Amino acid sequence: MKAIRLTSMVLGLFSLLFVMSCSKDDDNPSYNTQTSVQSNLQSGTWRITKFIDSGTDETNDFAGYNFTFNSSGVLNANNGTNNYDGTWSITDSNSNDDSQDDLDFNVNFNLTNDFEDLNDDWDFISQSSSKIELIDISGGNGGTDYITFEKN
Repeated sequence: MKAIRLTSMVLGLFSLLFVMSCSKDDDNPSYNTQTSVQSNLQSGTWRITKFIDSGTDETNDFAGYNFTFNSSGVLNANNGTNNYDGTWSITDSNSNDDSQDDLDFNVNFNLTNDFEDLNDDWDFISQSSSKIELIDISGGNGGTDYITFEKN
């Protein structure tokens, strides 16, 4: 009887240790940041307040456009006359590290106008509920691009 009780206690202790050692995604800072940014982006419309393409300020190319980040991954840009759909996502490029630096903000417009300059896997500089600052350092020409989205 003592052996059964001892075995039950040992199994219970191992089960408890196993459950406690399992990590949940919501304990991961990168996951929390990703979820937070996605939630913020899907709330309301956004505008581009800064777009620097390899040192050239091209912010005015996007003046008047409101961007809607849908939960389905569709990114819509609309200025009342022109209406463009693209895609967006936030991915964790390194699941072995909990760093926000590993999050990529992916944008793709299948267009051959100014919006194709937005196509990239951007890195986060900073993010809040009303402002997201991104950077991309080109592997080809070494140019640095910056984009800032602010909530309307």
